[in-house]
Amino acid sequence: MSTDHKPRILTFGCRLNAYESEVMRGHAEAAGLDNAVIVNTCAVTGEAERQARQAIRKARRESPEAQIIVTGCAAQIDPQGFAAMAEVDRVIGNEEKLRAESFLPDNATPLLVNDIMSVTETAPQMIDGFAERTRAFVQVQQGCDHRCTFCIIPYGRGNSRSVPLGEVVRQVRNLVERDVAEVVLTGVDVTSYGGDLPGQPSLGQMLRRLLAQVPALKRLRLSSLDAIELDPDLRRLIAEEPRLMPHLHLSLQAGDDMILKRMKRRHSRAEAVALCGELRSLRPDIVFGADLIAGFPTESEAMFENSLKLIEDCGLTYLHVFPYSARKGTPAAKMPQLPLALRKERAARLRSAGAMALEQFLDSQVGKRASVLIEKQEADGRFLGRSETFAPVLLQTGEIGAVAATRITGRDGERLVAVPVQQQLSPAA
Repeated sequence: MSTDHKPRILTFGCRLNAYESEVMRGHAEAAGLDNAVIVNTCAVTGEAERQARQAIRKARRESPEAQIIVTGCAAQIDPQGFAAMAEVDRVIGNEEKLRAESFLPDNATPLLVNDIMSVTETAPQMIDGFAERTRAFVQVQQGCDHRCTFCIIPYGRGNSRSVPLGEVVRQVRNLVERDVAEVVLTGVDVTSYGGDLPGQPSLGQMLRRLLAQVPALKRLRLSSLDAIELDPDLRRLIAEEPRLMPHLHLSLQAGDDMILKRMKRRHSRAEAVALCGELRSLRPDIVFGADLIAGFPTESEAMFENSLKLIEDCGLTYLHVFPYSARKGTPAAKMPQLPLALRKERAARLRSAGAMALEQFLDSQVGKRASVLIEKQEADGRFLGRSETFAPVLLQTGEIGAVAATRITGRDGERLVAVPVQQQLSPAA
């Protein structure tokens, strides 16, 4: 096997998968696993699984001598199906993929997948930081205790379990010492954090202690949150803590009460709207992203319109829109299905409305100050970063990894344009 090729990671799906891919990269490199392709799959939709299988076949065509290892949620749920693919050498489960010994040369078991529901703890994982060295993900929670009718993920991730505060602090300190300016805390159901730990600390309590114990951390973000589970401490932090960025991504899924009930979601439309209004009153500069599913089984045009109107009623800025995709083994897959063309058409309408909302938000930022974490240099020489509200911002000059005080001067498509504050000739510049 050639030693000229480092292991290549193909990641599908969520931020947690992105984090876990970095963990696997470290394990694979430490084990000397050269000339390998590790495919970290997603199972959130049937389309996600199809794309993973397509990528596996492409990887084999491009690297006929490579060892192809498949892991992630789709592999956890259907290990035999992936093992049966001629292109696949090994299948590793979601729990096993985080263990260094799974990648050792003498541990070449073709199928290494155990019962994820038997796992009761989440082992802390250490990573040295991501290639961009500006933003990194830290896993604080794993699994989910809820059973939304469209979702297969609990069967790929297991039940909810939390990483103890001390281990979260240790990981964040490790990243900060390596000059990572921004940390994103991630998990499958982050707002359920702490329910399985002694004393049952809430997510907000954990965040408050983390920020106190790592004062050098410049910026903190949260991955997708369940709209019904934001605890009082988290609300206070949103209002009072400048290092907690004013950008929340909410798992809303729909804006119609009947569809929410059939999805087995735990919030109503009115509760989602009220939450966004409350948080905006606590922190006026806050922006919201949201997951929305178009064309859920039994969704009428009127029900869909309620979801469409949710963009305006909640003031949503960043949308992740998915046309409903039936997952075998879920209750929703047995419900009356809408035509695929209708699902796609409704998803397109949601995305169009979302694009308009994003443009309006970006235009509203012109003339305002923004703190921008500079992430990389573009091909045209400009520097690209993210503001507190996660808006992409272009600068003519900058230093990767620095947090720059800027003023927004315009918009370039879906990206803002800014100048450092010290370069302005006058307040009107």
